[in-house]
Amino acid sequence: MIDRALRADDVDALVVGLSLLGSGGGGDAGVFATTLRRALGEGSIVLHPPAELGEASVVAVGMLGGTRMLTERLPSGQEIVGAVRALARWTGAEPEAVMALEAAGVNGVLAVAAAAELRLPLVDADLMGRALPRADQTTRAVAGGSLAPFAMAESGGRTVLLDRIDPVTLERVARAFIAQSGGWAGCAFAPTPASVVCEDACLGSLARALDLGRAHADAPPARIAEALGGRALGAGRAVEIARNASATFGRAGITVLDDTGPVLRLEAENEYLLALLDGEPVASCPDLLCVLDRRTGAPIAVDALRVGDDVTVVVLPGPRWWRERPERLVHVGPRAFGLDCDPVLM
Repeated sequence: MIDRALRADDVDALVVGLSLLGSGGGGDAGVFATTLRRALGEGSIVLHPPAELGEASVVAVGMLGGTRMLTERLPSGQEIVGAVRALARWTGAEPEAVMALEAAGVNGVLAVAAAAELRLPLVDADLMGRALPRADQTTRAVAGGSLAPFAMAESGGRTVLLDRIDPVTLERVARAFIAQSGGWAGCAFAPTPASVVCEDACLGSLARALDLGRAHADAPPARIAEALGGRALGAGRAVEIARNASATFGRAGITVLDDTGPVLRLEAENEYLLALLDGEPVASCPDLLCVLDRRTGAPIAVDALRVGDDVTVVVLPGPRWWRERPERLVHVGPRAFGLDCDPVLM
C-alpha cells in the first residue's frame, strides 16, 4: 500500500528515486531538496491519481535547458509560477492541478515545489516516466496531443508564450529562446483535463520514485539491483570515457571493465541509452540504465562519471506507457538517438 502523502521526511528518498528515474540524466534533484523541505514545512502534499480529479484542468510544469546552468544562473524561484500565470492569462482559465513534465531529476522536485507554491493539487503522473531530452518525446506529443499553448519564463523575468505550434517546432523554438536567456527556463504546458491525463501520461511516476528511494535506502549495495526490481549488468572500474560534441546534445562512450572479465560498454547522451556486454546489446532505453557507486549505491550522472570510478551498472524496467505499443518505442528507443540498435527491454 503506497502512502500517497509526501512529507518533508520523504524528500531524501524522493530525490534518490528521481535520480534513478533520470537514468543518468535529468539533473541533480538534490539541488532543490532544501527548497522542497521548506515548501512542505510541517505539512504534506497528496499525490493524486488523475482519475480522482475528473475533468479538472491539469498543467504540466518543469524546466527546459541545461540543468548544470542552474548553479550558474540561479533561479528566482518564480520561473515556473510565472509560466503558469502567463498561461492562465492567455487561456483565460486558472489551472486546477499541476503535474510534472518528467518525474525524474530536477523536474520531479520542481513539480512538487510548484504545487506547494501555487497551492494546487499535485497529480501523480508525468509526460515521460523517466528523463528524456526533448519536448517532442513527451507521451502527449507521441499520442498526438498538443503541448501548446506553452509558456516559459526565465530567471531574468522575460516570458514567452507559444501557441498553434507542433511539438517538434516547439522544441526548436524553445531551445533557441533558452540559448539566449541563460541556458534554462521554467515551463508550463497546455492545460489538459485530468481524464485525458489518464490516457496520455505515465501514471504513478512520483509514487514510483518514492518507492525506489525507500528501497534504495534499505538495500545493501551488493543487492541493490534486486531491491530495486531490476538486474545487475556488471560491476567494475570505468576505464575509458570518450566524450564528443554532437549537433544536439553531447555524446559519451563509456567502458567498464567487469571484475569477472567481460567488457561493458555504455552509450550515453544526456542519459545512459544502451548497454553492450562484450559487444552484444543487453539493455537499452526506454528501460532505465543506472550507474551506481559500488560502495554507497548512489546514482552517478552521465556528466559526473569519471575514469577510475568503481561502479555497479543495473537496469530497471522502464515506464509501462512506452512499452505498451511498438509504435511508441520508435520515439524513445536507441534509434531515436542515432544508435543502430533495436530496443532491448527487460
